[in-house]
Amino acid sequence: MSKWEGLDRRKFPRVSFPCLVVIGDDGKKGVILTHTENLGIGGVCVILKEDIKLFSGVRLELDLLDMQPHIKCKGKVVWNVKRKMDQKKKPLFFDIGVEFQDMSSSDLKRLEQIVKKIERKHGVVS
Repeated sequence: MSKWEGLDRRKFPRVSFPCLVVIGDDGKKGVILTHTENLGIGGVCVILKEDIKLFSGVRLELDLLDMQPHIKCKGKVVWNVKRKMDQKKKPLFFDIGVEFQDMSSSDLKRLEQIVKKIERKHGVVS
């Protein structure tokens, strides 16, 4: 069973944390430097100008802005949503939900500590 079971059935809280993300697909097309608006222990939502096919495997590198090495792991695209054209803030972008896979236990623990700290201070994203 997957850690992350869908858009409306989140098992893990998400916090607003605009960290930097390097994402590459397993097809080796290249890498994209982007950011996220929210992050959780089970995955991340990245904002891209192009769509990534549902269930595609990706390579992730997360800079948690904590002066420690980037977290590197694999991921799987579990949802993608094209933003509305009339949305002025970020028109024609895609929100891509990526579930973390093969993350080391030490990186998972570090991520969990950061998420819990932000959750205590600012609350979770609805």
